[in-house]
Amino acid sequence: MSMRVAVLGGGAWGTALAMQMRRAGNAVALWARDEATVEAIRRRENPAYLPGIEVDAGIEASTDWAATLDGAGCVLAVIPAQSLRGALAKVAGSVPADVPMVLCAKGIEHDSGLLLSQVAAEFLPNNPVAALSGPSFAADLANGLPTAVVIAAREEPMAVRLAQAFSTERFRCYSTGDLVGVEIGGALKNVFAIAAGAVTGAGLGASAQAAMVTRGFVELRRIAQAFGAEPETVMGLSGLGDLLLTCSSAQSRNFAYGLALGRGESLAGRPLAEGVATAGIAATIAGRRGIEAPIISAVAAILAGSITINEAVSALMTRPLRAEAG
Repeated sequence: MSMRVAVLGGGAWGTALAMQMRRAGNAVALWARDEATVEAIRRRENPAYLPGIEVDAGIEASTDWAATLDGAGCVLAVIPAQSLRGALAKVAGSVPADVPMVLCAKGIEHDSGLLLSQVAAEFLPNNPVAALSGPSFAADLANGLPTAVVIAAREEPMAVRLAQAFSTERFRCYSTGDLVGVEIGGALKNVFAIAAGAVTGAGLGASAQAAMVTRGFVELRRIAQAFGAEPETVMGLSGLGDLLLTCSSAQSRNFAYGLALGRGESLAGRPLAEGVATAGIAATIAGRRGIEAPIISAVAAILAGSITINEAVSALMTRPLRAEAG
């Protein structure tokens, strides 16, 4: 099943996904906000975001929303979580009716506490919403390295159709009807990646990093359960899989941000790390729901400047002892 896929976003992940859509046999139109990026993609490169990687031919790049969305059978919104509301407000009138909107960013809207699917539903009430998530780096996908992700939609047959339309021998898409579980896993793993990077940057050792990631996963499971997510989703690609990837590599913007934080380096001008905006609202949500999430709360406090990394670690290490399964 081939279709015209509109990709909104000309950054690394947007470009890589556009390349994958072409490889899967789809017609692809990509919107980018600046003409320089559009011209670069037309030259089959994107040096600002994917340096040294040749962009696949046949991607129709434009700065015109309407032209990109015209005739689309599917839309991939590859727009940062905190910018999604503003972008959808502009494009909603141009999105074809009943066409799936696939959310490809990971986060929770900071000001409202809404999941990105809830934000999309405000502007596109008549369009089905899906999410694409999982352990994946843009450069790996662009280079054609084996990658597995999951596509989630409340209407699971639609998720299955999208997975089939996007997949190739090197890009395997699984499907699920647990949209909330996929969104929670994708959003919270960014917060724990900052924590893991900070522990590593502060020189606290591999043992501390392993403990941070493992106990972070416990918090992810608690919050996902409170939102009604299925346990199998949290154990899958968009939960445990994505957590393992982003908490172990400086290719992850969130891990790299935490690494700089732990080393005491300047954070000015660093690439966008979605976990920075998500940490505070995630801590607020956990508090409101009475969910124990000490690592999320610690990351939020560190980012707010109210405690240091060493103070946070000390507080975590001196918490009352309990059974591990608790």
